[in-house]
Amino acid sequence: MDELARDIDILALKAIRPTQGCRAVSRAEAEAAVETLLAYLGDDPGREGLLDTPARVTRAYSELFAGYGQDPADLLSVTFGDVGGYDEMVLVGDIPFISHCEHHMAPFFGRAAIAYYPEKGVVGLSKLARLVEIYARRLQTQETMTAQILRALDEHLTTRGAAVLIEAEHMCMSMRGVRKSGATTTTLLFSGRFRDDPVAQARFFSLARGK
Repeated sequence: MDELARDIDILALKAIRPTQGCRAVSRAEAEAAVETLLAYLGDDPGREGLLDTPARVTRAYSELFAGYGQDPADLLSVTFGDVGGYDEMVLVGDIPFISHCEHHMAPFFGRAAIAYYPEKGVVGLSKLARLVEIYARRLQTQETMTAQILRALDEHLTTRGAAVLIEAEHMCMSMRGVRKSGATTTTLLFSGRFRDDPVAQARFFSLARGK
């Protein structure tokens, strides 16, 4: 088994964890549910092209929703205090993500920007992109995802303020319903200095949107 396949298999075993009050579901039960859905759609789960689809979908979902098995506290626990006295804004922008709407399980995708003012140290830049991934790889609404990222920064990273901006297109709006392809949704939250200082907000917008 190659390294990628092994990593995906590990995700399939670990990623989907029941939330409090929900019973654990076996992989066999998940595959049976996919088979039922295929039949509901009007296709034959026993035909050649669909024989392995329940197993493939279950493995894919274990990867797409791996965020349930990841803890942002672990991600943000390691910081670096030796920054040469730097205490200005740190911003990572244009972070691409793909998530899934909890209402229709349809994808929504876009880009996120995260910024914070360091207090006692800085976190590795890749950790901010990974923080977006943790929450994107769950069933979501864009509003909830924005709030979760900001809350994680406030709770697990010592800062003087944080900002999160997400812009995304939702397939539940583009592919079905009103079918308005290209429409984007913007969500934004501030805390600390960003919330209280309009100048900090303006700098964030300028840097996050490259203007």
